[in-house]
Amino acid sequence: MNTICINCPMGCPLDITEEDGKVVVRGYTCKRGLEYGVSEYTAPVRTVTTLVRTSEGGVLPVKTSSPVPKGRMFDVLDRIRALVVPASADIGYVAEHDILGLGADIVVTGRGVPHDAK
Repeated sequence: MNTICINCPMGCPLDITEEDGKVVVRGYTCKRGLEYGVSEYTAPVRTVTTLVRTSEGGVLPVKTSSPVPKGRMFDVLDRIRALVVPASADIGYVAEHDILGLGADIVVTGRGVPHDAK
C-alpha cells in the first residue's frame, strides 16, 4: 500500500507492506512516520468534522474528540445527522458523549450559522 504521511509538513511518501507477518514501512524520515504507517495499515482512524443542526434551523461545526475507526466514519456521520443541538451551544459543548460506543465525543468547534444567513 502507498500513502502519504500526514503527521508533519514533510509529507513523506510511504510504502507499506506485510512481510513474514510483520508490517514493514519504507520511506518515512521520522518515528512519527513509522507509527503512522503501521497504524494506517493495521487500524486506520480518522477525526470526523462536519456540521450539526441546531434547534433554530442553523448549523454548528463539530468534530470527534478523538479519531474513530475509518470503517465507522459513515456510521458516525449518520448519527450526527440525527442530532439537534441548542442554537446557543458554545465552543466545547458536547453534542453527544461516546458516539456509538467508540470512545469519542462530538464537540462543537465554532460559532453557529443561522438558518436565514445568506
